[in-house]
Order: sequence, then C-alpha cells, then structure tokens
Amino acid sequence: MRAALPSLPSTHPIGAMLPSLYAADDFASRFTSGLDAVLSAILSTLDCIAAYVDPVLAPEDFVEWLASWVAADPDPAWPLDRRREVVRRTVDLHRRRGTARGLADRLALAPGVRAEVVDGAGTRWSSTPDTPLPDAADVVVRVYEGDRAAVEALVAPVCPVHVRCVVETAS
Repeated sequence: MRAALPSLPSTHPIGAMLPSLYAADDFASRFTSGLDAVLSAILSTLDCIAAYVDPVLAPEDFVEWLASWVAADPDPAWPLDRRREVVRRTVDLHRRRGTARGLADRLALAPGVRAEVVDGAGTRWSSTPDTPLPDAADVVVRVYEGDRAAVEALVAPVCPVHVRCVVETAS
C-alpha cells in the first residue's frame, strides 16, 4: 500500500518554488513542508510510473490491478512470479485465443500442469458449392501432470465455441 512516508524527501519541494516574499516566512515554510510530506509519495509514484505498469516490476497489489486492465485472471493461489508472467503474456494469449496453440500456451503458464493439446478440428476447401463440411472433431487436452479439474477450469473459458474440448488423463 502506498502512503505518506515520513522519511521520503520530496523531489520537488514546494517551499523552494515560493516567491522570496513567502520563502522567508516561517509559517509558509512549515506549511509547505507539511504538504511536501503528503505529496512526496505521490510524486515518487509518478516519477516511477513505468515500474508500476510493468508486471515484472510492479508491487504485488498492482499486479492484480494490471491483471484487471488486460482481462487476465490468474489464480491468487499461484506464486507471484507466475501471476506476473500471466499478466505479462495476456495480450499475446488473447491474440491466440480459440486456437490450439493459444490453449497450449495458456496451459504452459499454469503451475504444476503438463499437458498436450491435440487439435482435431478439420478443414475443407472446395470450389463447388454445397460441399459437405468436415466431420466435427474434438480438441483433446491430455493431462500428464496436474489436477484434471484445474485443467478443465483453465480450458473452459478459452475453448472455441464451435468445437468441443475434451480433457482426459493420460496414462
């Protein structure tokens, strides 16, 4: 939590910016030094804003806030470094959402999960009208390591709506 830090000096003290008439006034210098103590945390945050919006450097509570910016939903029980990685890669994951590669990339970020994605969706091209569509095939996620229920929870929101995703445990 960011708050006023008594030992944090202001990078832009207000008293130094006062006209000379007020700079010599004891009350004005005490008043502005009190404002400096309050504003120092704000100014320090603004000076370091790039670090706050970088998920690799941001404080832990900001990582959750950044996740809401990019529609990431990392599990709060995951280690902090893994949550940071999910937030960092979310935009790229959104780009691949609905594809087998995107699903495999998402599963690779889940801690303790080792799974394989087998894309069974077929395609067919034809220059003649009324060509039958290919048989619908399932996307199969084989779980080699990890909790099957956790994998199903990860797969459900990113599985394409036009195919069925099947999670099975590999033996």
